[in-house]
Amino acid sequence: MDTRLRAEAIPPFVISGADSGSVVYPPGGTFGPRVQQHLQLVMLHTGSMIVKIDDIKHTVPPGHVALLLPGHLEHFTFDEKQETWHRWIDVMTEPLSEEAQQYFEGLPTFIPLSNRMNQLTDLMLAVQKTDDSDIYGSVKEALGRSAILLFLTECIHMSGERRKHPAVMIAKEEIHQRYGESINLKMISSMTNNTPEHLIRLFRRDEGMTPTQYLWRYRLSQGLDLLRGTGLTIGEIAYQVGFKTSYHFSRTIKLYTGKTPSEIRKESWSSL
Repeated sequence: MDTRLRAEAIPPFVISGADSGSVVYPPGGTFGPRVQQHLQLVMLHTGSMIVKIDDIKHTVPPGHVALLLPGHLEHFTFDEKQETWHRWIDVMTEPLSEEAQQYFEGLPTFIPLSNRMNQLTDLMLAVQKTDDSDIYGSVKEALGRSAILLFLTECIHMSGERRKHPAVMIAKEEIHQRYGESINLKMISSMTNNTPEHLIRLFRRDEGMTPTQYLWRYRLSQGLDLLRGTGLTIGEIAYQVGFKTSYHFSRTIKLYTGKTPSEIRKESWSSL
């Protein structure tokens, strides 16, 4: 494993403040250029985002979180056909040491967006709307630090993921990018140049489930994110994440969470 991606190798960094927010860009929207001032996490929920960092373009798919680093020139281009919704956590730090700067530069630009990161972002947005007093500022700083450490931890976890069979990793990436489409086991296995039976065996060994189970669980997690974070109807969300009917979507949510979509949305909004 790369020593830069070991937990004990994370260099110290001092946080002086943190903020968060949520923004929706219309089709064809752009932002920048700007010089990034802080450590910033950008959680992309819907649409798409191309961020040009200095001279390199990075295409960030929905369902991923990007880490932006201070000192770089950035320009953002958003989906031309649909709205792009993303949330962000801005973490202000004291000037990073050379060691810390090199460590952060060695990390992936973006990784899959986890439920933990979404929950932490929910909490930070809720705190930010509550109060601007000094004590809440300290809470925001702590949450901002936690968000950065969570990103680093998940990068470390991903380095362990590389030990999984390449076909599993390819299939997962395809699922993450195409979960809203009408895809099935045969299509997924063909993307990896494996038979469906062999891919099932690999998935069970590395993920503890079949590719089809992984697809539906990923669709469910993305649907829950949209349910908690947008005003889209249940039918619109179901269609967007790959369910054929709102009934199937609602039934699956009830099966896995014990709650209806309306109950989950009500709980989420009442906490903000």
